[in-house]
Amino acid sequence: MTEKLELAGKKITVIGAGVSGRALAELALSMGARVFVSEAKKLAEENAKAFTAAGIDWEDGGNTDRALDADEIVVSSGISPKAPILVQAAERGIKITGELDFVYPYLSGVVIAVTGSNGKTTTTSMTGYFLERLGYSVMTGGNIGNAVAYAANKEYDFIVLELSSFQLYWAKEFICDIAIITNLAPDHIDWHGSYENYVAAKANLVNCLAPGGSVIYQARDEEALNINTKEDALKFPLLWHEDDPHRRGIYLDKKVGAAWINGGGCRMKHRLFFFDDLKLLGSHNIENAAMAAGTLALFNAGEVSPELISSYVPPKHRCAMAGKARGVTFVDDSKGTNVAATVTAMTSLPGTKVMILGGQGKGEDYAPLAEAVRENARAAVILGSEKEKIAAALSAAGVESYTLAADMEEAVRKAWKLAEEGDTILLSPACTSWDMYPSYNVRGEHFCKIVNEIIAAEG
Repeated sequence: MTEKLELAGKKITVIGAGVSGRALAELALSMGARVFVSEAKKLAEENAKAFTAAGIDWEDGGNTDRALDADEIVVSSGISPKAPILVQAAERGIKITGELDFVYPYLSGVVIAVTGSNGKTTTTSMTGYFLERLGYSVMTGGNIGNAVAYAANKEYDFIVLELSSFQLYWAKEFICDIAIITNLAPDHIDWHGSYENYVAAKANLVNCLAPGGSVIYQARDEEALNINTKEDALKFPLLWHEDDPHRRGIYLDKKVGAAWINGGGCRMKHRLFFFDDLKLLGSHNIENAAMAAGTLALFNAGEVSPELISSYVPPKHRCAMAGKARGVTFVDDSKGTNVAATVTAMTSLPGTKVMILGGQGKGEDYAPLAEAVRENARAAVILGSEKEKIAAALSAAGVESYTLAADMEEAVRKAWKLAEEGDTILLSPACTSWDMYPSYNVRGEHFCKIVNEIIAAEG
């Protein structure tokens, strides 16, 4: 391969040694490069052993000048362009390449790229699941599961990737056949510096679209994404009403209770599924399913039957039923790590809620969250490092029925006492877990453990 010859003997430094960083280092090594890995934090013991066994040099606890002894620096997922080591590299004229650009030349298969503020994990995993069940060879990964680099030098029919705004910030040469932007809402402002910069990173996925490729997006986000600047793309806006029967798009029909698509590979109006066939909570998941099923329709990849769509089990901690006791429903949405995600969960689920909020913030404004609590919740229980800020926002919005908790155990117990029959206790923190837990997964598992204890005690 030409690419392999180009990397042979080349000095490659990988910045960041998480899941994607390790995969990038191993890929570069397999292509004949001399690899050095630099990690600002403590290197995971498993990765340290793997690097040493493979003959990959590494450092942790900070990025030193050793990282700059390179022909090219490859940036793993989540590394900011403001990182001092990258600023120094740029000043020295060292080539800096993002994860997607580095891996893309080695991908083989139709590339479906999914991004968005919320719903991207569900949409990605659902798309991959449908394709696999229909008999295609599929790699589903990116920001979930398998790192992008693990798809390199392998033959797939489809490669379905969840992509973060961090990954897309660096993308200049990456190309996808279908771009899906599930929605836009403020997130990761602390990383990008502003909402405008964050949206620009998400919109960069449209720039990565192959000529004649298709983009699926919320109709309301069309202007923000600059969709119309991509003139050769097939555009499929998603709407909850049919504004023009001749317009290409994906439509959600509340009267009939069905999703359908107009245009593309399926040509004419084509029903995707009935809402009742979907076994997921919330109207936002209908949108996710419509984007996933619509993607298959664009390729004429196969029919998403009622049996297929109802068999899909969503990833954990995303508006997942955690249990029920004494007429009160517990829902685990620990993945709700920003204000928009929590507001969506709150407004998509029926009935009155008792909210469990808080964790480590991302620099967001909590006013929209407070307004949603005022309109949709009986009460809120707040924990974590942001609890005072969230409490202040609730007070400013006129919400009086909230209380603070020291930890998850206390929060769930307090929510249980506040809830009435028919209510939903919804863990959707609007914050990351990093002040109290290593991940939203661990936070969600702890919530579910406490819920199971309550259910067992109720008999």
